[in-house]
Amino acid sequence: MVENKKVMAKNILYYMNKNDVTAADICKACGFKQNTFSDWVNGKIYPRIDKIEKMAAYFHISKSNLVEEWQPEDTDRAKDIRSAYLTNTFKLSDDEVELIEAYRLLDEAGKEYTRNCVLANVKKGQDSDLSKVAN
Repeated sequence: MVENKKVMAKNILYYMNKNDVTAADICKACGFKQNTFSDWVNGKIYPRIDKIEKMAAYFHISKSNLVEEWQPEDTDRAKDIRSAYLTNTFKLSDDEVELIEAYRLLDEAGKEYTRNCVLANVKKGQDSDLSKVAN
């Protein structure tokens, strides 16, 4: 298991690169000392929670995006959606909530079938037509 300081450093660097910002940009916006920030991104020390909160707000992500190790299969898009949902910057429509709730009730085979149908329709550039999916 990777040390927490290293996970934090990796995630800070990831979001810096993704947002094309420098350490100086973040330090100025968040009021951090550059030496301290350098220690964070080099995995030497771990920031206090108030500093993690400031960075998360700066990047418009949840704190967990900075502190937790995530797997390569967590694509940027999926991670961004999860982050936006967790930070309340992404609102789901009533239809989306209904679909998510219904999806969660399915067994694993039903979830796989539903996922494959939806992704196949998206790849074809078609609107989802539930009448084609129904058994």
